[in-house]
Amino acid sequence: MTNFDYDLFVIGAGSGGLAASKRAASYGAKVAIAEGDLVGGTCVIRGCVPKKLMVYASQFSKLYQNAVGYGWEKAEPNFDWNKLVEAVQKEVMRLNQIHINNLEKAGVELIKEMATFVDSHTIEIGDRKVTADKILIAVGGKPTKPDIEGIEHGITSNEMFHLSEFPKRFAVWGGGYIGVEFASIMNGLGAEVTEIIRREYILNGFDEDIAQNIQEGMTKHGIQFKTQTTLEKIEKTDEGLKLIFAGEENEPVTVDALLCATGRTPNLSRLNLEKAGVEVILGAIAVTPDSCTNQSHIYAVGDCTDRMNLTPVAIAEGRAFADTVFGHIPRHLNHTGIPTAVFSQPEASTVGLTEEEARDKVGDNLTIYRAKFRPMFYSLTDADEKVMIKLIVDKTTDRILGVHIVGKDAAEIVQGLAIAVNMGATKKDFDATIGIHPSTAEEFVTLR
Repeated sequence: MTNFDYDLFVIGAGSGGLAASKRAASYGAKVAIAEGDLVGGTCVIRGCVPKKLMVYASQFSKLYQNAVGYGWEKAEPNFDWNKLVEAVQKEVMRLNQIHINNLEKAGVELIKEMATFVDSHTIEIGDRKVTADKILIAVGGKPTKPDIEGIEHGITSNEMFHLSEFPKRFAVWGGGYIGVEFASIMNGLGAEVTEIIRREYILNGFDEDIAQNIQEGMTKHGIQFKTQTTLEKIEKTDEGLKLIFAGEENEPVTVDALLCATGRTPNLSRLNLEKAGVEVILGAIAVTPDSCTNQSHIYAVGDCTDRMNLTPVAIAEGRAFADTVFGHIPRHLNHTGIPTAVFSQPEASTVGLTEEEARDKVGDNLTIYRAKFRPMFYSLTDADEKVMIKLIVDKTTDRILGVHIVGKDAAEIVQGLAIAVNMGATKKDFDATIGIHPSTAEEFVTLR
């Protein structure tokens, strides 16, 4: 039998790689993990964690205003961008160290170098080469920029957490969740925000009611949308970045910063996958449901496979891989019924099928329950805020096919409902559940 340096070598210390390496080590495997950046991956370093902290920061401006209706004297808050950036990065570094400590406790060797393939069992890291029986690729994704004139003046989500000055005039190009969330963050922090999207509504692929209600709420908050519009050129001028759009009817817009949030792609360019014979399809590593590549001993999880690009999904895929290969407990992740949230303002969350997907699946044999109302929190304020909730029900089985909500605390509410949906709950089950009063969540069990 061939002797290898490691039972498992993991390339990438992000969410999926960390989860897989620790789980494999718990089964007695000799494991190493290589990372050329901070430990924690996109989520911890430049993604969901620092972004959510900025979401919290951006909400305080509205809280000051809403407090007046509850008897608090009007305040004149003063926001310090550099203080926020410093605080966020301090937390990022704290989490980075926690992940390093956890690897050490688990018995996983951390190699702080970028790893590349030499052949299907050999990895080069820095000035040395090592071999591994099994290899897991968990390198995540990276933001991309469209190829237009002046695009070098735009930034990506990677740079959003390190801006030296707060951009008072801010533009976002892209209507996905990253663009929508940063548009809301910067608006809440006091910037004049313009969001540029190719379609009529943001969040393509989400339920239409979610997209429309978020966009309506963001517009009420003062965000300007340039819909069905394409950015053609960026010019750097003394006044700022001049954004020139396709079509003579679209007047240019001048901003201090432009976020290009037009897409992400698997981060594969430096791996030398061809030397390992790993198949790549449409820019992503091709895998079977159990995360195996076309090489039987090489696996891949997370965003580099471009299946469902969410941090908890990468973690679950990594653990399922380790359980299967090293724990001898064969299993793989079911990518259906996964809840997700958009931390925009207003917030949104969803689990299950969109109305369009449900109609494709069961035709018109659906009942749609929908309500829109003012949540109690805003009843003493002058804020024009609404909650939209929606249930999609199969008439034949009475089963809940989709749950969607836009409004305050959306993510916290749907997390619990996702359990019920994935267990096959019916509308009758919802109706038989007593609501918590007064709350927004109770509306889901009182819809008629």
